[in-house]
Amino acid sequence: MNVMKRERPPAEIYDEKFVPALFGQWGPVVSNVAGVAPGQAVLDVACGTGALTLAAAAVAGPDGCVVGLDANPEMLAVARRKSADIDWRAGVAENLPFDDASFDAVISQFGLMFFDDRPRALSEMMRVLKPGGRLAVAVCGALERSPGYAAFATLLDRLFGEEVGNAFRAPFVLGDADDLGRTAAAAGIEGASVEERNGTVRFQTIAELVATERACVWTLGGILDQDQFDLLLRESEEALRPFADNDGIVSFDMPALILMAHKMG
Repeated sequence: MNVMKRERPPAEIYDEKFVPALFGQWGPVVSNVAGVAPGQAVLDVACGTGALTLAAAAVAGPDGCVVGLDANPEMLAVARRKSADIDWRAGVAENLPFDDASFDAVISQFGLMFFDDRPRALSEMMRVLKPGGRLAVAVCGALERSPGYAAFATLLDRLFGEEVGNAFRAPFVLGDADDLGRTAAAAGIEGASVEERNGTVRFQTIAELVATERACVWTLGGILDQDQFDLLLRESEEALRPFADNDGIVSFDMPALILMAHKMG
């Protein structure tokens, strides 16, 4: 009897692969930049499966109030399994379901790039900040500053054309600090600053990196058929070999830009 293999939800793959390989390291960094402190009320916008939210909750402690908001119900389902002490909410960044001046800190990591209206989303984040509160929003840095992903994008261009390559480039569209600053200005945020911080991408194998990227619904998910994926996997073994050590572990730099703002009292 043939049994069809059930495909795992993208949110579970994201949490199992992307969070430890890339996103998990940024939670403490963004929380620190936002000045999260014990007892504070904190909002994580586009919380995903909760990597940043959990980091903020660890600092805010039992006397704090931490809310994780995301538009994706599958992401929230995974996040809710991690902590019952966090208030997980469904909602969109452009219309936050909170009163003015509700939070001491508003944080977000690697979501702003995908918002429909980025200035409006940033404006909403500032609206729900209390006077004296701090905003910290992380986005992917420039693709060319992440050599492994730059090589992967070039490989996609060569194998399948720029349309596929550009789909992979989507998370890096805010990687210019001046452009990010202009987005903040368009949101009416005064005195914002942008800082680059370096991080590391780390996968156990080249094959794991390729399979994880193929499953990502925000970039390559659904674009490649099985034959194309097999070709990509074979070609990646050569293209990404410079980033693999003797044990096959792949690692390379991937910086983030962090937009920071303070709401005046």
